[in-house]
Amino acid sequence: MAKGETSAVAASEGREFVITRVFDAPRDLVWKAWSEADRLARWWGPKGCTVRVGTFDFRPGGVFHYCMQSPDGPDMWGIFVYREIVAPRRIVFINSFADAEGNPVRAPFSPTWPLEILNTLTLSEDGGKTTLTLRGGPHNATAAERETFDGARDSLRRGFTGTFDQLADDLATA
Repeated sequence: MAKGETSAVAASEGREFVITRVFDAPRDLVWKAWSEADRLARWWGPKGCTVRVGTFDFRPGGVFHYCMQSPDGPDMWGIFVYREIVAPRRIVFINSFADAEGNPVRAPFSPTWPLEILNTLTLSEDGGKTTLTLRGGPHNATAAERETFDGARDSLRRGFTGTFDQLADDLATA
């Protein structure tokens, strides 16, 4: 895979979404981008959004509760609930849209978007470059939620590519 190229494929088992990106940065720096609130807020989310951190408790059972503020739309809240953290290699978390209090809520764009997405992030380093792989899929989901998620793969790929472009830019200035 060429530098900066993002690939996305469906896993051969299950209905998982997988995206991989190689960053021109050491793994410890990429880890900090995920494990420190101020760094995560600088690049997470869609381009043009500002992320405001409500709560950041980076430990198993802890949460990242945030608000994405768009210049031309309503605020959207989200939450990560961390399940497993193995520094600097692996983070497992549930991601949901949320309300201002941190309760999972339906996505504003779809009544059948899964309430919970289980994500596993892995980081590996080779020659000063870091390969990030994010695997995610519906958790505790109905058939309709799984179908909606499956139909959104192209949108997910575009969204994560843009978000990871912002991460690459942030890492370049770190």
